[in-house]
Amino acid sequence: MSDKSLRPKSDKQSIDSFIDQARKLPATKAGQGRLIFALDATASREATWDQACDLQSELFLAAEDLGGLSIQLCYYRGFGEFKSTRFVSQTKQLLTLMNEVSCRGGITQIGRVLRHALKETRAEPVKAVVFIGDCCEEPVDELCHSAGELGMLRTPVFMFHEGRDPHARAVFQQVSKLSGGAYAPFDRSSPRLLKELMGAVAVYASGGAKALKDYSSRSSAEVKRLTRQLR
Repeated sequence: MSDKSLRPKSDKQSIDSFIDQARKLPATKAGQGRLIFALDATASREATWDQACDLQSELFLAAEDLGGLSIQLCYYRGFGEFKSTRFVSQTKQLLTLMNEVSCRGGITQIGRVLRHALKETRAEPVKAVVFIGDCCEEPVDELCHSAGELGMLRTPVFMFHEGRDPHARAVFQQVSKLSGGAYAPFDRSSPRLLKELMGAVAVYASGGAKALKDYSSRSSAEVKRLTRQLR
């Protein structure tokens, strides 16, 4: 892998790449969609947990006019601890659940996130999975297998990557691609970018690819320009 490929993308490049991947997603029907919001709550993510709490409101706000979202919070931390909440439909409910969580040291459990998403979507379709994490300490083939199964079920995984770990980036990109989702950096210095990307996920989950196009008409100039690729 060249040094050039490891350089962080600009805001424009990140949104461009994200929208380009999102345009390939299958259409979904409008109405309240179910979305899983999964977070790495190990010690390394403590510094940006508050930012993730703030961003969750973007999911609900962006989907309000499309029938809304029902969101389930999932997280892992500590020694094999994995939790999932009920599905909630209001930002205050989700924020309350997130405020009850504190980060604890431990290894990643992304595989459990993906297997949980499979279980949920087999019971009742999940329109999208959002994952925020910074590293991967698990067998890659197993993650890719679960991601492929989610792809077959049309449940895309949107992988938001904090930091610049090249191994994590490669794995997250594979998981997103195999599931039919998209990859984007999670950069605490670019809150505007994160809000736009999170909003795009919510719009897709609640209204599908067509709604994602319409979303661009109410967004920043960058998103308007880039979503023209969807036509």
